Parts: sequence; structure tokens; C-alpha cells
Amino acid sequence: MIYRTYGKTGKQISAIGFGGMRFPEPKEIEKSAELVLHAHAKGITYFDTAPLYSEEKSEEIFGHAFKQLPRDSFYVSTKCMEADGKKFRRSLETSLKRLGLERIDFFNVWGLLSREQWEDRKRGGVLKALLNARDEGLIEHVVFSTHMTGEEADDVFDEEIFEGVTLGYNAINFPFREQVVDSAGRHGIGVVTMNPLGGGLIPKNAERFNFIRSADDPDVVSAALRFNLSHPAITCALVGFSSRQEVDEAVAAVERFTPLSPERIAEIKGKVETEFEGLCTGCGYCLPCPEGLPIPQLMDTYNMRILQGPEDQIVVNRLKFHWGLTPDAAATCVHCGACEKACTQHLPIMERLDQIAEIGPRTAGQKE
Repeated sequence: MIYRTYGKTGKQISAIGFGGMRFPEPKEIEKSAELVLHAHAKGITYFDTAPLYSEEKSEEIFGHAFKQLPRDSFYVSTKCMEADGKKFRRSLETSLKRLGLERIDFFNVWGLLSREQWEDRKRGGVLKALLNARDEGLIEHVVFSTHMTGEEADDVFDEEIFEGVTLGYNAINFPFREQVVDSAGRHGIGVVTMNPLGGGLIPKNAERFNFIRSADDPDVVSAALRFNLSHPAITCALVGFSSRQEVDEAVAAVERFTPLSPERIAEIKGKVETEFEGLCTGCGYCLPCPEGLPIPQLMDTYNMRILQGPEDQIVVNRLKFHWGLTPDAAATCVHCGACEKACTQHLPIMERLDQIAEIGPRTAGQKE
């Protein structure tokens, strides 16, 4: 295992982290905890969880494993999305109890989708509750998870409140995310990446993503992790493990890790547009939309429809939980065609927007 310094904290964490949202049998607490212990034995020291992960059992699973480990041998990250300061505090206390810890190393303000949402949470007392908890020693480092654009994230970084950021970054979405990662690096902020394997989509679609493999990459999983960790600002890549074999494969990929050369990275980026075969790369050339539609976010959602299946709920969930949107966000397209003229991949954007908009009436009133 290789270890990297998390921003300005001085803490050395494993370059591969354990993302605790994909335990195959979360109700089997002891069995699931054995997977955590195996990862720790293989050199993984950064463990990321959240109250809702794995049928709300993830924190409990980690807690069961942590009581069998020396406290100075691991770091834990968890999250809270409450917008009210008092509820935020109660959620933190519940997480501490489930984890069986007196202190959480990295505590995320969870799922900031926009700068406006962060301002709303500050008005609700979240920042005060967060800093009070840090002063009391319940939290050591204040971080946040986000799907913000680069400019919005810049504003948050400039506040100098947060020491780290957790965000999605992989071979599917890096054109959209790279500005945030670069900005975090300039600010000296630690970067932990979620979904370096695209939430499992990259290995499930290995042939489609084979272009990211270099001659010395044994498989597309190793290539995806190598691509992720070759960015100098990225501290740790989280993998949602569900078996010992997956742990072993990820650890092996890092043990033989050598960063990609700038020339190879440029080559991969250059191939994205030609190799993605109908997937949006999130380059943003379609903006600004005259009607204000968030086209890259909507097209990212359509990517999931291509890769995961045509079910409406896939689109609804991606929009809601990843972007804070509904299918109605696509409904105001006036078919001016400006986005398609600017699209470097010549995607049928208007047609895809119509398909997303049609999901709204079909799913109206359904429980998500």
C-alpha cells in the first residue's frame, strides 16, 4: 500500500480507501466487519461511511470492526446532511455511538449540491454546530462531500473552513470534475474521490472503457484506479468493496502503481470523445443554455440510462441524489439547437432531454 498526506492535516492515509456503501449482506454485522478487518490487514487505513449506507448498517459494521483495532491504526470518515444545527448535532452523536468512537477523524457536511445549499445550511446552524463539535474534540477535521461545479467549489474553498473534500471522479466524469480537483489542490485541500470505478460501471462495461488501459495495466479496474490516483491533487480513491477478492485486487493495483505520464493522460483525455460512443463527457461546451438548463448534469444522468438500463427510477435517483434535480429540469427545452451545434460529440441532446422530461409525468407521485 502507498500512503499520501491528506491536504494540510499532516495525516498519512492509504491511497485506497474503503467505501462502506456496498456490503453484500449488511445485516450480517460480524461477517461484514470481517471484510473491514481484511482490508485493514492489507494496509487500508481510510474508511468512509455514512448513516444511510448499506441499509443504515454501515456505521455499525465499521464500529464492530474498529473495536478490534488499535485506534491509531485507522482513520474514519462519516457524514451528515441535516440542514438544522440541532439535528446535525444529534446525527453526529448517533454516528459516534454506532462507530463506538470518541472522535471522528474526518466529518463531512454531506452532499452539498450548490453554493446556495451551503448558505442555507449555515443559516440553519450547521456551521456553528460543526465548529462547536470540533472545539469539543468530537471531530478532528471538517470536510465536505459535493457535486458542485468548479466555480461554486472555489467559493467554498476560499472560506478556509474545510480541510478536505469528497467528490466523484473517474474516467466517465473527469472533464466535469477536474476543475474542482485542481482547485482543491491549489488550496491545499485533501481530495478523496468517490466512485473511481464509476460505481461499478467501468468494470461492468470493461470493453467500452478499455481505452483507459495502458500496456502494463492488467485490467480495466487497475487502469481506472491508476488514472484516478495519477492526479497529483488526489489523496485517496474510495472503492466500495463487497468481497475479499475485490480488496486484494485494488490493493495489488496500488502496490504496482506508477503514475501515468502527462503524455499518456493527455492521450486518454483525447480519446474520451472518440471512444465514449454516445456518452456525454461533461465537457460543458453546450453551455450556456439560453433557457438555463443544466445540460451537463442532465446528460450525465442519461449516461446512467445507457450504462445501467432504461428504467425510469435509475434516472430519477441519479437526478435526485447526485444533482438535486427532477426530470422536470429538462422540460423547458425549446429545441433551439444551440447545445447540439456546440457539442463536440454531436450527441442528440434535445432528444435525450425530451426523454428525461417524459419521465416526470410517469413517475409523478411515486415514492422514490
